[in-house]
Amino acid sequence: MTRSDDRLGIAMMSATMLLLAVQDGFSRHLAGEYNVWMVVTIRYWFFAILALGLAARRPGGLRRAWGTPRPILQACRGVLLVFEICGLVAAFTVLGLTESHAIFALCPLLIAALSVPLLGERVGLWRWLAIGVGFVGVLVILDPGAGVVSPFAVLALACAFAFALYSVLTRLVARTDDALTSFVWTGVAGAIAITPLGLWAWEPMAPADWGWMTGLCAVAALSMFMLIKTYETAEASVVQPFAYLQLVFVTIIGVTVFDEVVRREVLIGGGIVIGAGLFTLWRARRTGARGPQHGHPRA
Repeated sequence: MTRSDDRLGIAMMSATMLLLAVQDGFSRHLAGEYNVWMVVTIRYWFFAILALGLAARRPGGLRRAWGTPRPILQACRGVLLVFEICGLVAAFTVLGLTESHAIFALCPLLIAALSVPLLGERVGLWRWLAIGVGFVGVLVILDPGAGVVSPFAVLALACAFAFALYSVLTRLVARTDDALTSFVWTGVAGAIAITPLGLWAWEPMAPADWGWMTGLCAVAALSMFMLIKTYETAEASVVQPFAYLQLVFVTIIGVTVFDEVVRREVLIGGGIVIGAGLFTLWRARRTGARGPQHGHPRA
């Protein structure tokens, strides 16, 4: 990989993280006005249509893209991701973007931990210590000494675990299925799972908010495309540390657009989590191991 490719990849990853932050801002606004189930259902209808459209244009069409020796595992991935998205969007509306993402930043460390039992990968002592430090950072954010831990903070932590599990399962199915097959299963299985809940919670949407909804779907699709192109341009170990820019961007959006107030504990704990994650990525690159991936954009 050339140096110019690495620079371009870093720029593309940074732009992708900005798009993801904007996507989460759209989600926070819409979920504050409408039921989360409905908002995520509409996103997934668009996601499923996009995935099927891309598959239909490839050689072999839908038959080839749909074929997998692990249909149950692929379906579980799709269902897991859609409900992780619902939980995180719900957390946005109560905790805010910054606090939710500060907790969610634990995800790469959880991926490293889960890769041991599920993928048979090795994680050395230093990376296990980094994982432990990351959990300390989350405890600082949760601030249990204050007397009450918000259920939505626990929900954000559960979402980080769910997305880490989804990411590890994605790496597992990648041993037999190509990226397009996983993409199609993620979109279609998720849409099937969420549609009954979305229809049950359906409510009229104001014309102006349909514009926000269209923007959400468009930004989500663009961010998916950008992330794929980023990993085609540069090595994951080079660009992955810049995935933490999403926390910076969502903090700016949360403070300036949604008037969020960032607690001191969130700044300190988020810094600890990010530092532990960057150390884990550095160790993985140094030892030649495959580092924990932030994963695909959340639909």
